[in-house]
This record gives sequence, C-alpha cells and structure tokens, in this order.
Amino acid sequence: MPRIDLNCDLGEGFGAYSIGDDEGVLRYVTSANIACGFHAGDPSVMERTVALAASAGVSIGAHPGFPDLLGFGRRELSASADEARAMTLYQIGALGAFAKARGVALTHVKPHGALYNMAAKRADLAAAIAEAVAAYDPALILVGLCGSELLKAGTAAGLRCAGEAFADRAYRADGSLVPRGIPGAVIKDPASCAARAISMATDGFVTALSGERVMLRPDTICLHGDGDGALELAEALSTALREAGVELRPLSHTDA
Repeated sequence: MPRIDLNCDLGEGFGAYSIGDDEGVLRYVTSANIACGFHAGDPSVMERTVALAASAGVSIGAHPGFPDLLGFGRRELSASADEARAMTLYQIGALGAFAKARGVALTHVKPHGALYNMAAKRADLAAAIAEAVAAYDPALILVGLCGSELLKAGTAAGLRCAGEAFADRAYRADGSLVPRGIPGAVIKDPASCAARAISMATDGFVTALSGERVMLRPDTICLHGDGDGALELAEALSTALREAGVELRPLSHTDA
C-alpha cells in the first residue's frame, strides 16, 4: 500500500488577524508546519497552534521564513548564508520552546515561501539551512522540494530528508514551482488538487503547466492553509487519497 504524509502550513495569523481554519484543517492532515513569527505568526498564535496540533495527534514542524510580515515571506530578500543559518536556527528554537512546554517533540523543519524556493536552487542557502537544523537537533527531518538543492544539503549534513510535492501549486517542466504571479500557478479546485495528489502518491508524477510529465517520488504532499478553501481542500485530499488506497502517515512515523 502506498504511504504519504499530508502536510499543511498553519499558524499564519498575526495579532488581531486570523488566517485560515487551523483547527478544522488539522482533522485531515498528518503533519503541521507552524509559522515561527518571521513571515507570520506571533507568540500567542504559535503557542495556540502547537496546542491544537498536539491535541489532534499531528506531527509538529517549524516553518521558518524571511522576516517579511508585509510580504508574507514570499518576497525574495538578499540574505547571506550566515544570515539564513542564524534566522533559521532562531525560529526553530522559538517554536521548539512552545513544543517543549507542551510536552511534545518537533518532528521536522520546512522553510517557507521565498526562503524555501531560493534554497531549492542556491546550494549555499541550502547548506546553511541544513546546518541550522542539524545544530538544533540532528534527529529532525528536513523537508524540501523533490530534487532540490535543499534535500541534497540535508543528506550531506546527515539529516533525514523528506521530498515534498504540492497538490495546489502548478509545476514547471524542470520540477520547480510556477511563480505565484503567473496565471494558473495556484490551483483552487479541490477535485483537480485531489487528482494531482493521487497521481503523485501512486504513480510518481505530476503534469506541468506546459503539459509535460514531471517525475517525482514525494514523501509528503502539501496544501496551503492560508487560502479561503483550505478546509475543503484538506478534506478532499484526505478522502481521495484514502479512497485510492493510499495510507496517510505522519513524517514522525515514516522512514523519510
């Protein structure tokens, strides 16, 4: 039976601003990537989201990004490798404090937004992020785009790595994500996303925006929690994958 982790980026509200239905989504996913206060989230949101994920029995991971609340961490910033390492380590430690206080362990680290996409291509940033993860806890799983520099760096650093694919994002033929500013980059139809997720989990490919098949073997499939239809999408993906004979299993229970 095929096995896959279904993850979602959560805890992305800030102050008086609430984004997404985290509690609802947690009923359907197996891993949560929780914002660490730089691109989104604040101490109260972080603490609450850790508690919700722990109560749901969902694996908890840190979701560090660029310090860019206005741009939601999706704008590329000029950062040296040393800066990327330090900001990643800082954010893992912040979320780790809330997990420790709750009596649960961090399972994984998945960079967010522009930091994630830049580290997929820049070997120096990828190595810096992997170094930060290993320095905090070498037992953590590093999550990155399938075939990316980030996964190569994680493996070189001796980390367990999990290749990630996206059900709700379009791909280019080279396996990279289509930038959000291009029409069709974000896929909102739950049925289309579900069909893509099944193809990824069972057949190891996704169809690029240009029509080519992109071969990949993900350990985890992501959906984004900040969209209006996140809850419906989470339910659709979970239901479709199970009906297709795919076992949903959190990263903490896999051999990623």
